[in-house]
Amino acid sequence: MTTKTTTKKTTTKKTARKTTPKKATPKKARAGKPARANTAATGAKAKPKAGTKAKPASNATWAKDAVKPKRLSGLDLAAKVLAEAKEPLQAKAIAERAIAAGWKTNGKTPHATLYAAMIREIAKKGKDSRFVKTDRGLFAAKKGA
Repeated sequence: MTTKTTTKKTTTKKTARKTTPKKATPKKARAGKPARANTAATGAKAKPKAGTKAKPASNATWAKDAVKPKRLSGLDLAAKVLAEAKEPLQAKAIAERAIAAGWKTNGKTPHATLYAAMIREIAKKGKDSRFVKTDRGLFAAKKGA
């Protein structure tokens, strides 16, 4: 008769080594070029070039006079389109009308972008959203918005 003997394997836990950040070392000089000092490692501030002066601040009042009208986002135009339509529309129809109203987009599927944005707004804002999903794929403007 033979009996099997089993040996119990014991494992030892390895302790995690703490890693220290690498220190910046100066670069070696190439043939014919001196090594540059690393200003970030030494804490030295960069000096301005000789002969240059700081430019005075220009008069910024012209910026107030030439204010560009703020371009409406796709969601803003979608809310406007739905408010004018007064009936539920699909995202594709909303996107087409928004593009006709001046929405500039470079995407190949603006209706999908608009659909996702409207769903995201409904999920995030809930009752305060500008949109209501009335049926599968149909959106309407919330009353009073």
